[in-house]
Amino acid sequence: MNPIEFKPILKRIRWGGRRLGTILDKQIGPHHDYAESWEVCGHGEDQSMVSSGPCAGWKLNNLVREYSEELLGSKEALSQFPLLIKFLDCNDRLSVQVHPDDSQVGKYYSNENGKTEAWVIISTEPDSFIYAGLKSEVTPEILKASLENGTIEECLHHVSPSPGECYYIPAGTVHALGDGVLIAEVQQSSDVTFRLFDWNRTDAQGNHRPVHIEQAMECIDFQRGPIQPVEPTLLHQDENAELNQLIDSPFFRIDNLLIHNEFLLPANSTCKVVMSLSGKGTMSTKESSYSLPVGKTYLIPAICDELHFESEGDTPNNILIASLAGKT
Repeated sequence: MNPIEFKPILKRIRWGGRRLGTILDKQIGPHHDYAESWEVCGHGEDQSMVSSGPCAGWKLNNLVREYSEELLGSKEALSQFPLLIKFLDCNDRLSVQVHPDDSQVGKYYSNENGKTEAWVIISTEPDSFIYAGLKSEVTPEILKASLENGTIEECLHHVSPSPGECYYIPAGTVHALGDGVLIAEVQQSSDVTFRLFDWNRTDAQGNHRPVHIEQAMECIDFQRGPIQPVEPTLLHQDENAELNQLIDSPFFRIDNLLIHNEFLLPANSTCKVVMSLSGKGTMSTKESSYSLPVGKTYLIPAICDELHFESEGDTPNNILIASLAGKT
């Protein structure tokens, strides 16, 4: 099995913008609220569809069921791809929210997973920000009081992010992406979100979106505190490329590859997702070559050969590599 490209699933949400098209070259329409591009997804009715090649037209979870060992490197029979990979354009701040973990989610949804996620910052505006975790002194009582009197922002850890930074957001972490942030997100395959606060926004009919304060309070890990950007671990560096490990979690691993000239990534029986965050280049197997302009995403089956990366032009090709958990 060679690298697989899917048709992006575009999501329009009130906080979205235009940068999925203007920066990441997604085929968006005329609207100004394109919020998410789901690149690799096998969640419920949202199924990534293969765009070309021998499996063109196949849905991702059909591939998982039919070719589990070749695709995932696992002999365990799975019915769902374990991760959800997406780009997000935050033209306005998202709601203050929290996600349950695997042990909590069954209380609310019988067919869902917990949601641990990670953000890699692609671009920002001068006044961009994110909320990542609660301040250290915040207790359940303090948070409840802040919700009642409208001062929840005082409880949130405020960060001004920079391109290239990575933030790990385990389930149970209170968070909100803010204005002007374009990110790549790697998460468990889940779409469970409990909103604490939605900034008092209303729709055209004057209605508020639902909030889920009771469920959110049950899921918050008040011991976690503020979230800082992760410290990369250097794995390889020479005049041709630099490889850093960003995250090695129970659910996924994330590496960042900056290619100045070329780099050979050995085959290692690991299912991976490759995302091009900036620059331009190519990715080749022994049989085929694939373009890597900014915004391009490929699923790399576990059985795939070694990958040869080459950059094009004067700007290094910045590649994000997300692997299934337990693989190196």
